Amino acid sequence: MPSSRPPPPGYYVPAVLFFDANEEFDVPAIKAHVLRLAQGGVTGILVQGSNGEAQHLSHDERKEAIALTRKTLDDNGFNNVLVIAGTGAQSTRETKKLCTDARDAGATYVLVLTPSTWPPQMTPENIIRFHREVADSSPIPTMIYNFPTVTAGLDLDSDIITALAEHPNIVGTKLSCGNIGKLQRITSRIPTSEFAVFAGRSDAFLHGLNAGSAGTIAALVNLLPKLHGQMYRLFEEGNHTAAISLQAKLGHGDWAASKVGGIGGIKAVVSKNFDYGEPHVRGPLKAVNIDNLAANKYYQTLVELIELEKTA
Repeated sequence: MPSSRPPPPGYYVPAVLFFDANEEFDVPAIKAHVLRLAQGGVTGILVQGSNGEAQHLSHDERKEAIALTRKTLDDNGFNNVLVIAGTGAQSTRETKKLCTDARDAGATYVLVLTPSTWPPQMTPENIIRFHREVADSSPIPTMIYNFPTVTAGLDLDSDIITALAEHPNIVGTKLSCGNIGKLQRITSRIPTSEFAVFAGRSDAFLHGLNAGSAGTIAALVNLLPKLHGQMYRLFEEGNHTAAISLQAKLGHGDWAASKVGGIGGIKAVVSKNFDYGEPHVRGPLKAVNIDNLAANKYYQTLVELIELEKTA
């Protein structure tokens, strides 16, 4: 198998997916969101990351969401914006199928979550075997998604990820664990040109870049794509003082976004401030009432950042 290239450095968004009151796709809102993110300069869009409610979708819906994202980008001249598809499933067999589906629907890379139904069975050896078997089968390059919060506490360490990076079709990782030490151990062993390590949270964006990361794939980008682009440019220009100041703001924003109601909260904030979409989610997740946002003490932090976003 020839060696695959990792995704380019930059800032990516695990996009939320909008539904109507019947929990069906709200296609106009999905397209509006994809377009605003692309206009905000994102390097790529992750469809069906944890914010995209992948586990609540059928296989056909997953393919439809990927294809809709790719078509929206292409129809509006954003052919250069990558599409990454989350392909997490609880069996190796299903994960392999989702990788093929993602390729067929227009994704360039897939992000693979480790199965977690049986945590005691997921030994380091079994985790490595799973990811290697998926990568052997996948028609497009794979990335490892490490997010202990949604995998029953399974937290892949730097030894596991470094071992997996040796596979020619495994080209990167998203570290939503927020562990900068782990990130730096990986980047110090493998160049970004061979294996891209992305911080999975905005509060680790600059710290990850300083530790050698390729950038970030973070939920807050749903609200603030332009500010994340500004952060990335400040780092590249060596403007450390301004970068540190903006990173502090993004850190507070990351915390605030986690306190307004999860995925439903992010949708509610988008709906209230950008005039598209509604905060519907698929059960058992809970929607957030837009009218109640003002009573949430963290919401004002996001409002202040969105005001900066709109003038960026």
